[in-house]
Amino acid sequence: MMSSIVTTAPNATVSLPALFSPTADASRRFVEFFTANIRNPNTRKAYARAASQFATWCEEVGLTDLHDIEPVHVAAYVETLLTRLASPSVKLHLAGIRMLFDWLVIGQVIATNPASSVRGPKHSVKKGKTPVLTAEEARALIDSIDITTPMGLRDRALIGLMVYTFARVGAALKMKVEDVYVQGRRTWVRLHEKGGKQHEMPCHHNLDEYLHAYIDGAALIGAAKAPLFRSATPHTGQITERPMTQADVYRMIGRRALAAGIQTRIGCHSFRATGITEYLKNGGKLEVAQQMANHESARTTGLYDRRNDQVSLDEVERIVI
Repeated sequence: MMSSIVTTAPNATVSLPALFSPTADASRRFVEFFTANIRNPNTRKAYARAASQFATWCEEVGLTDLHDIEPVHVAAYVETLLTRLASPSVKLHLAGIRMLFDWLVIGQVIATNPASSVRGPKHSVKKGKTPVLTAEEARALIDSIDITTPMGLRDRALIGLMVYTFARVGAALKMKVEDVYVQGRRTWVRLHEKGGKQHEMPCHHNLDEYLHAYIDGAALIGAAKAPLFRSATPHTGQITERPMTQADVYRMIGRRALAAGIQTRIGCHSFRATGITEYLKNGGKLEVAQQMANHESARTTGLYDRRNDQVSLDEVERIVI
């Protein structure tokens, strides 16, 4: 059962499962885990869901006291998760539970961490699942956008930004107008990445054109501190004062892809993968792509490399029947 509700972020709440709030100290420590310890809102949401679902399972099997939970119980829960979730999701759940118990141990709520010795499912990925576009498809999509309205200019600039700088959609949507600037006679962009990091990139000449056309067309000059990418009124195509959300971008991409006749089911991340793949296909170096994409590991960048997809297709076509 959920004993109460606590605020973990502005306009967001997380329930306190009864399992994790038997005392005032345990409740306080649970709340601190999601407020003081977990800063990323997406991680906070995922770990809160993991804690809530684990607590519900414990209640269902008769575990109502934190001190009664043992590694075998956590292992049994992991096996239960594997019947309905993919391995990466199970590993995420286990990571959240393990970190929460660690936090409770440090706070002297419990003596040991029952999840510390439990191993998650093995999962090895050599190629990402993000759908990518060919260079021709990406070009056709960009060229199909009607740029006679500020909304069209915005969409072209945003898609171009993700393609030419490998930007995450979250980093793009955090940009202010002042994050497009000129340095050394070249336009640069400042991306606001995860963890409060700033990542600066010079603009491809096409992106340079797209960004300045949008800023001029939407009359954003002089609004340095205002959001760069804003929502728009569908019927007029005029830009509003509200910043775009990731859901806005996802819907926009769906509309633009449909209008361009693209059948690949793409999302926000597809443009990042498309840009990295095309960069590598044209002789770019993996370590430079890693730096451009602001990845901690070249292995992560390699997941976006789809050059072998075309090789495989060419080989399949050798089967002449």
